[in-house]
Amino acid sequence: MKPTALKLLTAAVLAASTLATGTTLAAGVLTIGCREESTTFDPIKSAQNRDSWVFANVYDVLIRVDNSGTRLVPGLAESWKVSDDGLTYTFKIREAKFSDGSPLSASDAAFSLLRIRDNPGSLWADSYKIIDKADAPDDRTLVVTLKSKSVPFLSQLATANVSILSKKAMDAIGEDAYAQEPVTSGAFKVKEWLRGDRVILEKNPHFWEADKVSLDGVEWISIPDDNTRMLKVQAGELDSAIFVPFSRVDTLRKDPSLTIHIDPSTREDHLLINHEKGLLGQVEVREAIDLAIDKKALVDTVTFGHGDVAYSYIPKGALYHNANNLQRPFDPAKARELLKKAGAEGLKVNYVVNAGNEADEQIAVLVQKQLADVGITANLQKVDPTQSWQMLVDGDYDLSVMYWTNDVLDPDQKTTFVLGHDTNMNYMTRYHNDKVKDLVAAARVEIDPSKRKQIYQELQKQAKQDVHWIDLYYSPYINISRSNIQNFLQNPLGRFTLEETVKLEAGEKTAQN
Repeated sequence: MKPTALKLLTAAVLAASTLATGTTLAAGVLTIGCREESTTFDPIKSAQNRDSWVFANVYDVLIRVDNSGTRLVPGLAESWKVSDDGLTYTFKIREAKFSDGSPLSASDAAFSLLRIRDNPGSLWADSYKIIDKADAPDDRTLVVTLKSKSVPFLSQLATANVSILSKKAMDAIGEDAYAQEPVTSGAFKVKEWLRGDRVILEKNPHFWEADKVSLDGVEWISIPDDNTRMLKVQAGELDSAIFVPFSRVDTLRKDPSLTIHIDPSTREDHLLINHEKGLLGQVEVREAIDLAIDKKALVDTVTFGHGDVAYSYIPKGALYHNANNLQRPFDPAKARELLKKAGAEGLKVNYVVNAGNEADEQIAVLVQKQLADVGITANLQKVDPTQSWQMLVDGDYDLSVMYWTNDVLDPDQKTTFVLGHDTNMNYMTRYHNDKVKDLVAAARVEIDPSKRKQIYQELQKQAKQDVHWIDLYYSPYINISRSNIQNFLQNPLGRFTLEETVKLEAGEKTAQN
């Protein structure tokens, strides 16, 4: 049973009410509590998960990934074919409209592809430089010609960062204005963006699958503190929340009014190291830090059995994961020896911590103690999660724990972003290795699966040898919703399929789980 339809005026009034008032939100408007806040609606200019997940609500892509996270399926491209030489991709673009009611055409798709490749502000340019040309011979046909064969090309089209934008609208208002009030191509459109608080989305009546969308709207609400988010869901002030603290899972599971969602993921948490900060530029110092951290004890303490020790930037279960990659042992004695050899005894580092993130705060305390045991003083700087990303971009940190979830099926995207990418300074670590960068480029165009696998095995090995960052743990997605919420799913690549989510009237039971 779908939620009862409300008159537009009533829905608008109720949807605008805030959590602080305690007013019940309109049926069909899903509220989601999350840590971070949105930073932009320009998909080529962000690498934050929160942004990507909201992009996936408001934009559509040429090719999607199914809910299992294992298969490419049609999106705005209803079909495609590849030339015998593997260089030309011809896409049939379906009849669709943007949120302003204007037609979506192949020229918009060509514009979006060339923009992510060429725009000076694009964080993803390297992954799309394989494109030679993108042409629209007619409104329903997109022809993309590559410079060379590329195995990951189709997978790359499924990421929210290459969402299809309106060329007409962007030309009319400019990209800065578009980033604030976008014309969208997906299931929802942006009604209002309250900076530092929430993004309010409403159903896009022009979406090509609008008849399948049950929700009237979605509110992504920024609540950095983990416990506060959980309390608001328990109290019924939120319909759902993401990032359930590991320590709360078992207790929350006992509440019949709630549903805990533990979904397979491609998430990896890691300790970023700024290679441009003094002695951290020496591989011996980074290796010493790796040896000083007892990852098994850390994972057992922090994840309550829901995580596994990580040892490669490509997560377990993902394509070309190296199960035999180097795992440095916990060895404080060797760490002290390496620090002495590098002239780094008494090293002091600035460790940026996301305040309110229970796991990150626990990791920081444990790592601080373990580093102290080998003579490294880690000064913990707790900052709001909305500030930490910019600090990484600016290089205003020495160490900081962050996480990554794969956006596409192929390992090229993450590999490019963290090992072979100049624009984003290799995920803000400032890591640089010309040999590795060349291997990243070679893997992208290698057609032979066995040779390609060998390159990725070598990349994982070399990254670990260089200590580009310190792998910590792999874990599932753990989210929560009220029991009247159906189909609240996050697929392994992180996408929330909210076009399938249903909010039942309060008191109605769900068939889910």
